[in-house]
Amino acid sequence: MPRSVTIRHRANWLNLSTLFGMGVARAGGADIRRGPRKLYLAEHYRWKFPAGGAFTVGDVVITRHDIDELVARRPHLLEHEEAHSRQWMACLGLPFLPLYVASMGWSWLRTGDRASYSFFERSADLAKGGYKDVPPRPLMPVIASGARQAIAFVTGRRSADTGVDVGRSG
Repeated sequence: MPRSVTIRHRANWLNLSTLFGMGVARAGGADIRRGPRKLYLAEHYRWKFPAGGAFTVGDVVITRHDIDELVARRPHLLEHEEAHSRQWMACLGLPFLPLYVASMGWSWLRTGDRASYSFFERSADLAKGGYKDVPPRPLMPVIASGARQAIAFVTGRRSADTGVDVGRSG
């Protein structure tokens, strides 16, 4: 086993992310078994959140599916998930979560897709994870639309564009 795999594995136990991943998998009713390269494979996870074919917490790859069938359809999936495991290590464990969520938000803002512009997904290889590379969209129209929606919410209008009052009596 390469030294880098052993270091990643030990670091993710030390930073408690693998322990957290085991807890998430168990809470979701997954069956956990040892996998390649010191990963744990948790399959038949029952919760619908988070979305995705598989997700990784520490060294635990969690999926609602049978992992062997999933890998048969996407042969490089475990390479993609192992990259996320290294990201958990690099972020020192739980700080990975808010950083990943912020990265997803940036991706959505830039492309309308949660993964294609995410630093973490791009670093783990989009194609290996089953994601498409969506081109960025112009940022100003997205910001302007968000501002209009925020104004509509604050003023009680259904839409700032329609000029129709909703739910207000005057």
